[in-house]
Amino acid sequence: MPEAGRIVYLDHAATTPLDPRVRAALEPWLGERFGNPSSRHPFGVAAAEAVDRARAEFARILAVRPHDVVFTSGATEANHLGVLGQARANKRHGKRVLIGSTEHPSVREAARLLVREGFGVETLPLDAAGGLDLDAATRLLSADVVLVAHMLVSNEFGSVYPSRELARRVRARAPHARLHVDASQALGKLDCAPAELGCDSLAFSAHKLHGPQGVGAFVHVGGTIEPLFVGGGQEHGRRSGTENVAGIVGFAAAARLADAEREDTLRATHAARSAMLARLAEVGAREILPGGRGIDAILAVIVPGIPAEVVMHHLERRGVYASAGAACQSRKNEQSPSFAALGIAPDDARSVLRFSFARTTTREEAEFAAQTLVDVRRELAAVRS
Repeated sequence: MPEAGRIVYLDHAATTPLDPRVRAALEPWLGERFGNPSSRHPFGVAAAEAVDRARAEFARILAVRPHDVVFTSGATEANHLGVLGQARANKRHGKRVLIGSTEHPSVREAARLLVREGFGVETLPLDAAGGLDLDAATRLLSADVVLVAHMLVSNEFGSVYPSRELARRVRARAPHARLHVDASQALGKLDCAPAELGCDSLAFSAHKLHGPQGVGAFVHVGGTIEPLFVGGGQEHGRRSGTENVAGIVGFAAAARLADAEREDTLRATHAARSAMLARLAEVGAREILPGGRGIDAILAVIVPGIPAEVVMHHLERRGVYASAGAACQSRKNEQSPSFAALGIAPDDARSVLRFSFARTTTREEAEFAAQTLVDVRRELAAVRS
């Protein structure tokens, strides 16, 4: 436990605490309501109806048909459906795949599997400001491109990418291509409707918006997919396996709250980001992505001179929980491909701290975290001098 006994959690991009209202919605399905949705008796029918209601609620939020929503084990599986499932189903038109420079490992590694199957995979470059280089992307597009995968919001530094404009160019130059968007960090902060983004599919994860871990959604509105799992034919044959009823019910509840309370989230995250930035100049920290080019919920900063892992552990001892880069990269020793794509030098990349906020974050918590970072940085600098 922290020395001071207080915890300020600022790692919401990795996972969020379960909202008590979500817990209340899903708890009955962990106890007295335990039917298999495929069973025909009343317990099974009740479970199937709960899944159907959740599917309809999720579809309403995204302005799609309930049939377009496939519940998965998380965003990793949803990204695999988006990348592997769509590329394989579409390969009669070509075998070129384009992915973003800053994609989550679940997209990058899925693309590597496609290379083993004879696909050619190329990376869409960033421009000098860290945004998607649309002109370079356009030059890569051609009729033999069957899949383009690009996230909506970076999980590492919060940048927002121009999905709608990318979609327009994909339609014009690669008419057979499907556009997949990883929107895990965006739901509850941005409009994620496929009609708004112009995409064919999206990936979501419940635990990024105060829902349960281990459940996600693949929203698919265009073309066909090749299933990753076959067997019982659940999810209309697109994802076999007994449904996680409690998780699905909780996911729908979390999505409904995130949608209804989006303005609260935007106000809270903006206040927290502003409070931290007001103090970080004292330790020479600089933002990777200056304000206005990303969401307020993620703040990635370079604190020069000391490895982020060292700073992070000193923060933990004082009750502030943040991360050194993204959670999915934290166990790897190599430099994040996202930082390399931004042209961040390896020494600076090792000094990146990520603070991420949610609607539950208070300004006072952000101010406490900023002051703690100032104190830690000064103490470590004194030891090294």
